[in-house]
Amino acid sequence: VHRHTEIRAVHGEKYLEAIAVEDNRTGDQDTVRVRALFVFIGAVPHTGWLADAIALDDHGFVLTGVDAIHARADGSLPINGGLSRTLETSLPGLFAAGDIRRGSVKRVASAVGEGAMAVRQIHEYFERS
Repeated sequence: VHRHTEIRAVHGEKYLEAIAVEDNRTGDQDTVRVRALFVFIGAVPHTGWLADAIALDDHGFVLTGVDAIHARADGSLPINGGLSRTLETSLPGLFAAGDIRRGSVKRVASAVGEGAMAVRQIHEYFERS
């Protein structure tokens, strides 16, 4: 694990052999011999545009389920006192899935599964409305 590091280039003829990396604090560059690479995305949510509409945690991840029920819109009033589905946000009828959610696994397969769950929960939402 290389923290504060960005990949600048990948090298290899037929297979991945090395990556060029740069420390984004110091600017130091290095070449690391590798045979595989895992890119972790979703670590920083881009949800600032949602801040006035739904509850987010201190890092910008969307609160869903029980967390959304307990979220407070103005610091004093609960947003949603009723039962909320696991993927429902603090705005009833709005659902979130994948990396954007607080507490998500941050893996593609999990996000796909949550997307399928969200479809079911949306149907349930419409049935109760």
